[in-house]
Amino acid sequence: MVDNMESTSEQSTEKRKRWSEVWDWLKAIIVALIIAEGIHLFILQQFVVDGHSMDRTLANGEHLIVDKVPYYFETPKRGDIIVFHAPDGEDWVKRVIGLPGNTVAVKDGKLILDGKVINEPYINQPMNPYNNYGPTTVPKGDLFVMGDNRNISEDSRIIGPIPISKVIGRVDLVFWPLNDFKVIGTTQEKYLPQTTNTAK
Repeated sequence: MVDNMESTSEQSTEKRKRWSEVWDWLKAIIVALIIAEGIHLFILQQFVVDGHSMDRTLANGEHLIVDKVPYYFETPKRGDIIVFHAPDGEDWVKRVIGLPGNTVAVKDGKLILDGKVINEPYINQPMNPYNNYGPTTVPKGDLFVMGDNRNISEDSRIIGPIPISKVIGRVDLVFWPLNDFKVIGTTQEKYLPQTTNTAK
């Protein structure tokens, strides 16, 4: 009788131990999922380029890491490559050209920012000299964005300036394919002046 009681007690202890181990694993998985979801929602997010509007800077099918943290503390800068919620409900990737208060125009195939012609070494090919645009002044709380492959890009020339509130984050890395790996981040700011002088 005593042996049976001891055996039952050992079985019960072993069962509790197994359940404790299972629960420990479940807790670890739950915590990992919460952390992963938190990273996805608030810190980093992966996107895949769909289309050719950002050639040659970003290619169709490239995998991007988008950093959400910088824009918690500051607004996007000119030259930043961003992902944002477009009016059609999809997420688009474009380059920030104009900030609130800037005047943007395209004339004779040249970008004109606050009256100054901007050299753009990053665009895929010269803009069509017959597709003039503007001038338009970017409203408060908005950004003027354009694709680097200007002649096929749907951007603020078509949809107008986009609200800063629709920006998801800044493109920081191309991580796939591996042979296309490159850091984007703040390296793009050098291409556009962070202050401009209006032409007289």
